[in-house]
Amino acid sequence: MQNFFVYDSQVQGENIYIEGTDVNHIVHVLRMKVGEEVSVHDDVNRKYLCRIEKLLEERVVLSIVEQQESDTELSCPIYLFQGLPKGDKMEWIIQKCVELGVHAIVRSRRSGRCKAGREEAQKKVNRWNAIAESAAKQSGRGIVPEVLPVMKWKEALEYARQLDVKMIPYEKAAGINATKQLIASVSFGQSVGIFIGPEGGFEEAEVEAAKEIGAVSVTLGRRILRTETAGMTILSILMYHLERE
Repeated sequence: MQNFFVYDSQVQGENIYIEGTDVNHIVHVLRMKVGEEVSVHDDVNRKYLCRIEKLLEERVVLSIVEQQESDTELSCPIYLFQGLPKGDKMEWIIQKCVELGVHAIVRSRRSGRCKAGREEAQKKVNRWNAIAESAAKQSGRGIVPEVLPVMKWKEALEYARQLDVKMIPYEKAAGINATKQLIASVSFGQSVGIFIGPEGGFEEAEVEAAKEIGAVSVTLGRRILRTETAGMTILSILMYHLERE
């Protein structure tokens, strides 16, 4: 069943009004017909089973068949702080991490001037959010995870300070049992931050700065993982641990 996202304001009485690019997708790409059923999530994590009532030029009118419990989100919101990768790896990271249940993604970089101009940087963020939305639809997510604008390392640490549990996979960390115990200790409703280093890994000073705001260095095993692999590895472990019954 096709899955769509709307704002709460688009839910009006017994109807939901699909607008924007989704209209073209429904009418011209999917070629859906009146009477077909779709799944809809709003931005306050409510889920609806709907039936297509009207296919208009600028909007699609749905009738609500029933409101359902949204059960596809993990019991804890997970924030991924992803170190700067090269090329288009960020797009792949976003897609896969959304599928694995991440709540929000922040691309972090070391201090210094960003090479991209403001307009170019905003275009990238818009594209990343479009990729997140597409992945959320494909994987049946209850929300569209937000990809925030790029932050400097210090800004990312300050943003993460409020989170309940903070982990920083680090190649020099030891003690796999301690890592297992930390992951097992994450409980329902806690917010979790994961810091993933850029290509080449974290500098020791960066790890120490993360520890100052409460992050714990963890190991993901004896092998050195690439930046695009490390985040998905720990997200997979957390997803398995936090999945609802």
